[in-house]
Amino acid sequence: MESATGKMIIFSAPSGSGKTTLVRHLLKTFPNRIDFSISATSRAKRGVEENGKDYYYLTRDEFMRRVENGDFLEWEEVYAGTHYGTLKSEVERVWSTGKAVIFDIDVEGGLNLKSQFGDKALAVFVMPPSIHILEQRLNSRSTDSKESIERRIAKAEKELETASLFDVSILNENLEAACIRAEEVVMDFLNKK
Repeated sequence: MESATGKMIIFSAPSGSGKTTLVRHLLKTFPNRIDFSISATSRAKRGVEENGKDYYYLTRDEFMRRVENGDFLEWEEVYAGTHYGTLKSEVERVWSTGKAVIFDIDVEGGLNLKSQFGDKALAVFVMPPSIHILEQRLNSRSTDSKESIERRIAKAEKELETASLFDVSILNENLEAACIRAEEVVMDFLNKK
């Protein structure tokens, strides 16, 4: 089996579209070929999240210091005062194992990585069935305030307009079908010379 070093798979979508579920499925399906890039964030942990597993949790000051040091491939202020980014060291860690790196990343960050890595990156947009269903999913998670959900829905409406900028779109209306499609797309990309 050939090494996937240097390849990246980017899953982006509006919050609540199911990108995390699809990425987790792919990690279980291709454990010897892909590994997850853990993002850094300046936001607080939610629920049972763990540092170094779900995110690298940094204070806002630590985050900005790492930005100044050039430690990030990409970063942004996703919501006022809340930063997310991809550490260069994290991508290098995965590539050093001979695997492709897979991202579960917001839309702007995904497009940023795709523009930097071109054909070495597969950019996948996960499409929710509708904004209404997206709102229901966010409400059912019970992790965000009403105001936070309203912000996420407003952002989602803008993000849906960028779907055509991605290499592939996967509609996540039926999870099983979306998982199968994600497997096909990733397998094709990994097997491409």
